[in-house]
Amino acid sequence: MEKQYVQKKAKASQLSKAIENKDIKKSPDKSPASLAGNSTSASSSPSQSSPAPQSATPASSSQPSSSQTSPSAPTEKTEEKEKKPKEAVKVKKEEAIAKGLNLHASKKHCMYICSFIKNKSIDWAILELQKVIQLKRPIPFKGEIPHRSYPGMMSGRYPVSASKQFINILKALKGNVIANGMELEKTRIYFGSANWASRPQKRGGARFKRTHVLLKAKEFNSENKAQMKTQKSEKTEIKSEAEK
Repeated sequence: MEKQYVQKKAKASQLSKAIENKDIKKSPDKSPASLAGNSTSASSSPSQSSPAPQSATPASSSQPSSSQTSPSAPTEKTEEKEKKPKEAVKVKKEEAIAKGLNLHASKKHCMYICSFIKNKSIDWAILELQKVIQLKRPIPFKGEIPHRSYPGMMSGRYPVSASKQFINILKALKGNVIANGMELEKTRIYFGSANWASRPQKRGGARFKRTHVLLKAKEFNSENKAQMKTQKSEKTEIKSEAEK
């Protein structure tokens, strides 16, 4: 036979406590008697005493938040200093260089263009080579070359393809002059050379035209010009003595 479950009757003390708790929750007035009753009920029931320490915890947690927000101003200043990039100091150089490698041009034409440009400004050289492309101004050549009717010149030619490539090199040289902090008005092309590059072979044994070109520019003051004149006069004297 199975045992039947029988509910036990609650004790009178437990019923009285439950009735008192319900009355306290329903009563809205806060009289000193009711507060005293609450204190007695809180001491009797340990379950109602637990919310008291919870109210103290948010107050303690709110205190460090104010201390954390206070040092925000100096941190922003340090971040601004780190973000600012350091300004690079530009160093002025003495000369500028431009190269043209493996140019599809005649070495002979490049040699005479280099001698024509030497000791001239970059802008002047670009303008003169543009006239050569338009067949308005020939470049002086040496050897058995046809004469050209141009003042101050006996024989010459119009190297159009080589002068187009020289204009690109001169523009690069001008950019390097500006980047090096030099003055364009005072700069002159003091060095120009043309040399053979590796020449690929054609069918039949002939070879293509390939040349390396190197141009250098430098600032020249009045003192430097006087030195250049003295050097030229010394070279002419040496040549005349060697011929005698």
